[in-house]
Amino acid sequence: MRTTTGVVLAAAAALGLGAALFHFKAMPASASRAWASGGAGTAAAVPPPPRVPVAEVVTRVIAASQELTGVVAAVRTVELRPRIGGAIEAVSVPEGGLVERGQLLFQIDPKPFEVALQTAEAQLQRAEVLLAQAETDLNRSQRLVPSGAIAAKTFDDAVARRRERQAQVLEAKAAVAAARLDLSYTRVTAPIAGRVDRVLVTEGNLVTGATGAATLLTTIVSVDPVYVDFDIDEPAYLSFLNGARPGQAGGGRSDDAALPVAVGLATETGHPHAGTLHFLGNRVDRGTGTIRARAVLANPQGLLTPGLFARVKLATSAPRETVLIDDQAVGTDQGRRYVLVLGAGDKVEYRPVELGPMNGGLRVVTRGLDPGETIIIKGLVRPGMQVTPERIAMAPDQRTAAGAAAGRQEARR
Repeated sequence: MRTTTGVVLAAAAALGLGAALFHFKAMPASASRAWASGGAGTAAAVPPPPRVPVAEVVTRVIAASQELTGVVAAVRTVELRPRIGGAIEAVSVPEGGLVERGQLLFQIDPKPFEVALQTAEAQLQRAEVLLAQAETDLNRSQRLVPSGAIAAKTFDDAVARRRERQAQVLEAKAAVAAARLDLSYTRVTAPIAGRVDRVLVTEGNLVTGATGAATLLTTIVSVDPVYVDFDIDEPAYLSFLNGARPGQAGGGRSDDAALPVAVGLATETGHPHAGTLHFLGNRVDRGTGTIRARAVLANPQGLLTPGLFARVKLATSAPRETVLIDDQAVGTDQGRRYVLVLGAGDKVEYRPVELGPMNGGLRVVTRGLDPGETIIIKGLVRPGMQVTPERIAMAPDQRTAAGAAAGRQEARR
């Protein structure tokens, strides 16, 4: 039994060796050598170039600008004080709210001033009666003088008395007008339209109306338009003179009224509020090396509150063709900024760049890139590598829209 089994095993081994020899001969020479050496000489597979998103730089005609720090200020500010003294009878101030010009805010007790007006009117009536009597006496004297019935001095006295009574009437009329004016001052109204502050004097309190010592009732600031006051440093000012205002040597509202200014608040992206340069100082402060400037902006929503810090973008050159790129394509190398450019043969090139401010969601490149060049937006690649470019739009909003459209198409499938 063992002999039979051994014969069978020997026959199977011989058949397997023959098949292996046949397969080895049928293989190509290079494969046969690799197989014979146990696969030690097999070459590693070369991976394809990595796929990276690329985009052509965007060019726009824009003006170089300088970002400065400013403060929002009201065009008109009023400290509301009474013109006459008295007791506060009613308060109608919407604290922190908007008021219209002429709107009643405080009511001072009018009774003492009504009495004063009645007294002045009575004095006027008395003066008018005395004037009428003086005119009657003068007319009588005029008839008697020619006949010599009265002395000339008596006639002269009648003339003087009439003039005196006329002056008394004028004085009484002025007193009536003053009393009426004081009575009108018991209604303290808003002299301007704007936003009112908190109330400093409540009902029942006495207020003083003397000039220079009048009681402060509240404060009102105008809302629309508003000013933004800021300082321009000397280099930016010189660039502004030579670029945005060529040929103009000094400040002045008439020269600067059409120059655009953009403003953004601390929590806002970019500079969404547009305005114009309203004022430019006539000298540079040697202590700070700056010149004072002011912009005026429309503020229909009341968002620009006086006192807020603002970022002011002022054009410092004439409009010119400018290169812009996506911010995420910018890298940092030991404090320097760079981008990776798609060069000849789809090879990666290292390019140092100088950057400017944001404009329409893209970053301004002041030096290092030319119009028409293509840059790598993102990806783990090194200079000198060959890549497989996948072209996309440079603007982030365009990429978002394209991605959404592709997603909708994929969903329909």
